[in-house]
Amino acid sequence: MRILTPLMAMMLASPALAKSFDRPIPQAQSATAEIWFALSSVALIAALVLVHRLVVRR
Repeated sequence: MRILTPLMAMMLASPALAKSFDRPIPQAQSATAEIWFALSSVALIAALVLVHRLVVRR
């Protein structure tokens, strides 16, 4: 029984059983996603300008 446990552990962890890693292929962005990103970027810049003006006044 003492030899069976390490033997089973070596057999289960062998590279022959491991699946090779397939790198994910990045997907292209849709036009809708680009529009939402542009709108959110403009909103972020506008919010930063408003915060800057608020901080400068104080």
